[in-house]
Amino acid sequence: MTPFATLTARQIIGLAGAGSALTLGAAFAFQWGGYPPCELCILQRWPHVVAVLLAAAAGLMRGRSPRLFAALGVVAMLACAAVAFYHAGVEFHWWPGPAQCSGGAEAIAGLSVDELMKKIKDAPVVRCDQPALLIFGLSMAVWNVILSLVLARVWAVAWRRA
Repeated sequence: MTPFATLTARQIIGLAGAGSALTLGAAFAFQWGGYPPCELCILQRWPHVVAVLLAAAAGLMRGRSPRLFAALGVVAMLACAAVAFYHAGVEFHWWPGPAQCSGGAEAIAGLSVDELMKKIKDAPVVRCDQPALLIFGLSMAVWNVILSLVLARVWAVAWRRA
């Protein structure tokens, strides 16, 4: 018997949306706890926001099939997994990350001393290529890849059930 055997598509969508909501809550809790997010971390939050909104919309649209919402949920979570995988690759130095958060000299090469000082004072840089925290040896980006793929599977189950 599968874990979702007795659940309707809408209930499964609700669980998937709740998974994204909890992920967002955890991200904000880490941020509040002193681990500021980098640019790629913030980018990874948006597909989870979309998933929460899709789950809410599917719950409100009682007269319609939730199949489209479930399909869009799969897409949102695969997009999140892709961004998180890119971020993990930047952390592992498999490829370069965005210049504005990976510490590349090209981001500051053309600035005058005054411009550089203003940039330093105005925006504390949170590096994308250095994990702020490892949990069981894995960065938060890697955990987000895993979680997003699990949630994509949950959305897919809802899509099949709808």
